[in-house]
Parts: sequence; structure tokens; C-alpha cells
Amino acid sequence: MSSEMLPAFIETSNVDKKQGINEDQEESQKPRLGEGCEPISKRQMKKLIKQKQWEEQRELRKQKRKEKRKRKKLERQCQMESNSDGNDRKRVRRDVVHSTLRLIIDCSFDHLMVLKDIKKLHKQIQRCYAENRRALHPVQFYLTSHGGQLKKNMDENDKGWVNWKDIHIKPEHYSELIKKEDLIYLTSDSPNILKELDESKAYVIGGLVDHNHHKGLTYKQASDYGINHAQLPLGNFVKMNSRKVLAVNHVFEIILEYLETRDWQEAFFTILPQRKGAVPTDKACESASHDNQSVRMEEGASDSDSSEEEYSRNELDSPHEEKQDKENHTESTVNSLPH
Repeated sequence: MSSEMLPAFIETSNVDKKQGINEDQEESQKPRLGEGCEPISKRQMKKLIKQKQWEEQRELRKQKRKEKRKRKKLERQCQMESNSDGNDRKRVRRDVVHSTLRLIIDCSFDHLMVLKDIKKLHKQIQRCYAENRRALHPVQFYLTSHGGQLKKNMDENDKGWVNWKDIHIKPEHYSELIKKEDLIYLTSDSPNILKELDESKAYVIGGLVDHNHHKGLTYKQASDYGINHAQLPLGNFVKMNSRKVLAVNHVFEIILEYLETRDWQEAFFTILPQRKGAVPTDKACESASHDNQSVRMEEGASDSDSSEEEYSRNELDSPHEEKQDKENHTESTVNSLPH
């Protein structure tokens, strides 16, 4: 072999070697198939490669999570140091004044709900518990008739409920725990409007998510048990697009807000969701009055037109001078035509 051909031969052999190495690497990445196994598809091969990469990056992800936790901890420390005005959570909790008012969620409607609605009720109870824990005037919170599907769902999806604090979770019915004369059932079907909250009383909220399938049920139960009942003064302060029936947690939170502000309107508009389309009744009245006034103005305009018509007709019949009658004849005739 001549010296001129030697570099070309070496370069060709190097390329062949590289190709051979690449093929070996691809073969090594492919899983070895046993006898009788079908060849793996490209999609399966990609999945296996991704899985391998995921496992290789596990330590990296773990390290990133650790760094994130450290960063959040540092941010919290900086925030606590910057709150020199005493507004951090620990100091706020010292100002809490516990209310003597008892607020009960009656869970005796378990058999009337499907599992989907039981799960909704569970979430609403969780919300009530969380709001009561951070309220400035927390109530004496009771969960009565606790059992059935609700308890099973809580056991499966929220095992920490057994460690909840500042709450009385009882399997008994509320009528077995509290004197009848102290009970007031909150139901939108009651004819009685609640004006003030009596903190010596126990207010009952029906733990029922029924999508309006059981109208008047809580009112009937209150009447059957012979206990007092009332509805929140919603209609006195709020005009809503939707029905007046509120979710369990909304009623609970409105009462907590009222205990803090002693203002029903503020409590309603702080808690009610925007989808309810709530507006103050005075504004709703102003709007309605404005609409009525507009209608009256339009009617007045029509009446005015009619009176002008009538006046024109009367003018034609009145004993005026013939010259004036002739001059106004055309105009009067036009005005006297029906519009």
C-alpha cells in the first residue's frame, strides 16, 4: 500500500469503528429478549429509555426539593423578623376571645345523600373547622350524628380528623346533647327572621347537600322536634340572583364574621361567593325605583302625546276666529292623527 493511500485507509477504518461503537451502544440500550419473546416496538423502547432517565435523575429531583424547603424556611424566618409590629400568627392568636355560642352541624341526613354529596359535605366541614380555628371569636363547634358514609369517607380520606382540636364530634343526635330550650335550627324555610345572635344558645345547621331535592326538610325536622327555628336576615340586606339556600360552610362563616363585626351586611358580603350575584337591597331598590321611574316617564311621555292630541282636537272645536283656525288647520290635523 502506498503512503498516499494510507491516510485515507486510516480515516475509513476510524469511521467504521465509530459506527460499530454507536451500533453497540444502541444494542446495549435495547433490552435483551429471551427465547420466544416478540421484538420490542419503538414506542416501548422510548418508554424504557425515559424510565431509565427518570430513575437516573431521582437524586437530582430530591436535591431540588430539599433546596426548595430550605428556601421557604428562610423566607418564613425573614417574614417573621420583618413583622416587628406584632402581626405574626402567634401574637394574633393571643388576642382570640372564644365565644360561648354553640354552632352545630347536624349530620343526621347521611342516608339521603349519595357518595358524591357526602364528599362535598366533608369538604364543607373541613372548611368550617379551618375557619373556626383561625377566627378571632371561635365558636363551640359541634358535629353531631357523626357516622355512616360521612365517617367512612373521613376515615378513608382524612385520617387526621381524629386529632382535630376545639371541636366536639359526637355520634349522638344534637337533641340528646343540648337542652331543647337552648336550640335554634337555622333554616331558610322558617318564617322567623334572626336579628341578633344569642351567645347562650346553640344554633343548628343542617348538614345536607341535596341540590334542593328535599325542600323544607330541616324546617320540618325542627317543627317535629318542637325546637325554635329561624333564618338568617339575608333578605333584609342582600338581593341575590340565585335561591337563598346557602352551603353549610357559608352559613358557618357568616356567623363567625358577624361575631367579629356585629354587622350582618358586612358579614354577608364578605362571605357570599360572587356567583350568587349578591347586591345590597338598598341598591337593588334604587335600581328598581330608577327602572320604575323610567317606565313612568315613558308612560308620561305617551300621556303627554295623547293630551296634545286631545288638546289639538279640542282646539279645532273651540270658537276661535276663523283666520286662526285656517292658519292652524293643517298643523292641528297632523297632531290629531293617531301616532
